[in-house]
Amino acid sequence: MMDIQKLLHEYNQGYRDFSRTRLHEFDLRGSYLCGIDLSAADLSSADLSGANLSRAILKGANMTDADLSGADLSGANLCNVNLIGADLRNAILVGANLAGADMRSAELEQADLRGANLKDVAVSGANFCNANLTSACIEAVDLDGADLEGVDLTQLNSCHVGMNSGTEHRWISWGTH
Repeated sequence: MMDIQKLLHEYNQGYRDFSRTRLHEFDLRGSYLCGIDLSAADLSSADLSGANLSRAILKGANMTDADLSGADLSGANLCNVNLIGADLRNAILVGANLAGADMRSAELEQADLRGANLKDVAVSGANFCNANLTSACIEAVDLDGADLEGVDLTQLNSCHVGMNSGTEHRWISWGTH
């Protein structure tokens, strides 16, 4: 069984692979965990507020109801992560890969999502008020039920699937629903 002191000690010794670790309700606020691999880990209800998780690998992790407010997740791999009800207010997600993530009812108020990949993300009930989505890739996303107040949707990019693939890319209709 992993405890906080053991995780931080092993991380500080250079160990990075903590995939499939159970960290339910752990208090890791303000921790420096840059480049950590928490693939398929259980981080539900964990407190990671203010933590540095830049370049972290969190694909397939369960982060339901986790507190990631003010966390640095820039360049992180969050593919297929469960962020239902997570608090990501003021989080830095610059260049993060959130493809396939479930962000229903997540709080993303004032989050920085510049250049993030949001392809196939579930966002029903999510709060994106005043979030920065400049150059973000949003494709195959149903924004019905998401709060987009104060969000500039004119600076989005199309998603590219490989170099010179010839694949046509869809743009989301950003009209008022």
